Amino acid sequence: MAAKKQSARSTLPDFEKALAELEALVARMEQGDQPLEQSLKDFERGVALARQCQAALKEAEQKVQILTRDAGGERLEPFEDE
Repeated sequence: MAAKKQSARSTLPDFEKALAELEALVARMEQGDQPLEQSLKDFERGVALARQCQAALKEAEQKVQILTRDAGGERLEPFEDE
């Protein structure tokens, strides 16, 4: 199970690859010239990729929350748009 846990450094490229593959699948499916069976396979792969991306984003969000949590030090404030 520990093998599934990856460092932030190795998760980001996996996220980028999965997102790029997902975008390519969507573009191919939007053309509408694939046989039904291939479209179903692409859809199934797309669902798996979307879940992978969501998990990576959730993990990143959790890390950001941990890093920005007020632990008795200076509280981080958002940048102001000027």
